[in-house]
Amino acid sequence: MIFITAKFLIKPEYADQWPELSKDFTEATRAEPGCKWFDWSRSVDNPNEYVIVEAFEDDDAGVAHVTSDHFKAAQQNFPQYLAETPRIVNFKVPQDDWSALGEFTVE
Repeated sequence: MIFITAKFLIKPEYADQWPELSKDFTEATRAEPGCKWFDWSRSVDNPNEYVIVEAFEDDDAGVAHVTSDHFKAAQQNFPQYLAETPRIVNFKVPQDDWSALGEFTVE
């Protein structure tokens, strides 16, 4: 599985609108056959920063994502709302889903 986390620093005047501004891209990505999950979170420390956590089944799914029409549209559209180039961590991991965090087991 390809596991990706990226930080998007949004211009302050657009930060509250970001979920709506990224909605079409988010929905289209979630609908991709190889997308396992695609979730945005807003930083509790910086209200202008959104973090995305996403996963794709394999390399083919990752390539399909970055070559999709909605990805290309986002490449053209998103920069006007960004304060800087997003930062990313991208790894292949030997699992297919989230693992339980055993240190906080709920009985």
